[in-house]
Amino acid sequence: LSVPSPHPPLSPSELREKRRLVKYITQNLEAAYGVPVNDNPYDPLSELILTILSQSTTDINSRRAFENLKLSFRDWESARRARASSIAAAIKSGGLANAKSIVIKNALNEIKKRRGSLDLSFLHTSPIEEAREFLTSLTGVGPKTAACVLLFACNRKIFPMDVHILRITKRIGLVPERFSDEQSHKRMEKLVPPNKHYSLHVNLIRHGRQICRPQTPKCDKCPLVEQCDYGQSQL
Repeated sequence: LSVPSPHPPLSPSELREKRRLVKYITQNLEAAYGVPVNDNPYDPLSELILTILSQSTTDINSRRAFENLKLSFRDWESARRARASSIAAAIKSGGLANAKSIVIKNALNEIKKRRGSLDLSFLHTSPIEEAREFLTSLTGVGPKTAACVLLFACNRKIFPMDVHILRITKRIGLVPERFSDEQSHKRMEKLVPPNKHYSLHVNLIRHGRQICRPQTPKCDKCPLVEQCDYGQSQL
């Protein structure tokens, strides 16, 4: 006998209702924080490396490590040819340098072997699932990293989940509490209004840092509190 899924797919009426809620959230966050513009200067490969460096550290530390890495090597091909220990020395300021250097070197080697060069410009136009599959097939690259590369560097209609977004969407009830990161990615990508993937991603992170914090959230100052069961319980 097959075991029923603990999280059955949304019914058409539930999907419509949650899409309306996400549209409301998007509009309210834009009213509160503005409409962010994606002026990311990096190509997909540079964004991939920067995103790997951003794991488990602050934005300041990851960008410092990224700039050090670019200063240490003439180009990404030079980094690919270098020893992992040389990469680790360059990115030491970003934390977890040994582990991240191996992921970066392996990714560069895999891309060169499979594509013949380190050019990832094909990610701009290839079918989005193929682009996602290519990136997540690289050793050490997960769905969040892949989604960040496709959203920030390629402006694709994809929605990365991060710790702030996961917390907010679960508090509001958009994502079931026990959903994994991958399940949450798939759920939210069905709900984001057209062409609002970047705006909603950036503003939810701002909101998570400033208002909907892990501890002592400022529910009395939250522009989403009317639609948030958690917020209503706190007030």
